[in-house]
Amino acid sequence: MPERELRADCGRCFGICCVAPAFAASADFALDKPAGRPCPHLGADSRCGIHADLRDRGFPGCTVFDCFGAGQHVAQVTFGGRDWRDDPRHAATMFDTFAVVRPLHELLWYLTEALALTPDGELRAALTRAYDDTARLADGSPAELLTLDVDGQRARVNPLLSRAGEQARSRAGRVGADRRGAPLIGADLRRVDLAGANLRGAYLIGADLRGADLGWADLTGADLRGADLRGADLRHTLFLHQSQLDAARGDATTQLPARLRRPTHWSATLIPIRPARRSPAGRRRR
Repeated sequence: MPERELRADCGRCFGICCVAPAFAASADFALDKPAGRPCPHLGADSRCGIHADLRDRGFPGCTVFDCFGAGQHVAQVTFGGRDWRDDPRHAATMFDTFAVVRPLHELLWYLTEALALTPDGELRAALTRAYDDTARLADGSPAELLTLDVDGQRARVNPLLSRAGEQARSRAGRVGADRRGAPLIGADLRRVDLAGANLRGAYLIGADLRGADLGWADLTGADLRGADLRGADLRHTLFLHQSQLDAARGDATTQLPARLRRPTHWSATLIPIRPARRSPAGRRRR
């Protein structure tokens, strides 16, 4: 496979992600912005004027967004380095194309992770074909991209990613519970055995995962917004992305894979974590 940029390079994408998407005033964004309109904080140099203070200014949603390199690909490859400001006739097409390339690049990121987990064999060959096919689609012309069935490509790739996770857990001897898509919003999971669990697409918003062992758990697409990861062991978690950590809470005791960085908004101090206890009647208390 050729080397491909799957990490955002904001200096080369003309601020497309600050213009193309719409967002509504909420806990994630401090104001309403329709699709195709530049954020008022986007500067003429394509840089965010409040980047260092996004959370304090009410824009945590921006801090957890990742285009997986789609921004610079659309700007530099698909449109040959043309800035949407200098070529307004193509601006709308560029923004619509970005909405297609981003999920394709996200699939490429997951396929790269799956290939790193999968030894030679039939599954690895299938993953390689899926990667090459997805990369070919992402390299299409604007006209080709705008007629592309992204959901169809995702449906073809996801079973392979799921199999890669299953094989990795099996080889590690860590096959856990199947909690795919589970509604675990605000759940106290400190006593729940999640090692090797299938948590693909699980809703872990605000969940208490303090001290949890998430070794070999598959977190593909899991929503970790506000989840408490203090003291959790994520060193061998499968398909864990940086944006998931950025959306969660943690501290210096959270154990991370070497490839991921500790978010700057996490506490730098060690915060004592009291284990969950049960009363004699069997009720949990803290």
